[in-house]
Amino acid sequence: MNNRAEVREFLSSRRAKVSPEQVGLPAGTNRRVAGLRRSEVATMAGVSIEYYTRMERGAISGASPEVLDSLAKALRLDDAERAHLFDLAHAASPVARPPRRRNSKTWAGHQSLQWTLDAVTSGPAFVRNGRMDILAANPLARAFYKDVYDMPGQPPNIARYTFLDERAHDFYPDWELFAEVTVAILRTEAARDPHNKDLHDLIGEISTLSEDFRRRWGAHNVRHHGTGSKTFHHPVVGELTLAFEGLEMAAEPGLTLTIYAAEPGSASEQSLRLLASWAATEYGAPTLPVHTSAVQNPAVQTSAIPAPESTDR
Repeated sequence: MNNRAEVREFLSSRRAKVSPEQVGLPAGTNRRVAGLRRSEVATMAGVSIEYYTRMERGAISGASPEVLDSLAKALRLDDAERAHLFDLAHAASPVARPPRRRNSKTWAGHQSLQWTLDAVTSGPAFVRNGRMDILAANPLARAFYKDVYDMPGQPPNIARYTFLDERAHDFYPDWELFAEVTVAILRTEAARDPHNKDLHDLIGEISTLSEDFRRRWGAHNVRHHGTGSKTFHHPVVGELTLAFEGLEMAAEPGLTLTIYAAEPGSASEQSLRLLASWAATEYGAPTLPVHTSAVQNPAVQTSAIPAPESTDR
């Protein structure tokens, strides 16, 4: 794969983000570039200006791990950006093997995977790939992402929903942040799996239809997305603030198992139980057990939960 343009744009964009003051250099008054000069990066990385210039022009194939590591430190890359740099270098290697890929339209997990997902009864749990297809889910995740499943085409795709479905702006109260995260996940995956035609087809589709996506894609931002909390506004139960954990699946490299959970005794836990009740009506899914903390707190008793409103739009 010829990824010289990707390398060039990533390195130049990272160099522009580092100010001289951040690395203890005088700002000066006659700088004509944003951030650091190439010569400054080369000096801090311990390579010649000629060698760094060739790298920034895309000739990264053959760079040793030591050089890449020094370059990552000079550009003050975070863990996700450093991994991205190594992925770009690996993809540029003439001996690099493309990773094993799955066709998301025909992929089927082991029956035990669905059993495992269904055993998670207190929160949405689902498996996604790097292009953000939802490949398997428990009933609560299907109810949680009901609008994603309502979109035409299979499998349901979170990235397509985020940028091409107006309902996403309601579902994600901080849509700008979710959009940035979505693009960063896809950008990270594109370097890790550069030969994935399905991934590049998806990126091309969304780029064609969404100016917001194109602008964010050009920023070359990447990230590791493994843990944290998010706030949603679900069309059935309203606002939910949920913690999440993303777990890489050892038996299925490239796939991530994500589980959302609400703080025990919180209003969000009450809303998840309400969503489970709605899912039981819509899909025949099991309802959630009442958490012991809810029994102790009358404010979140299930008897006080109102009937779900109609979701007709």
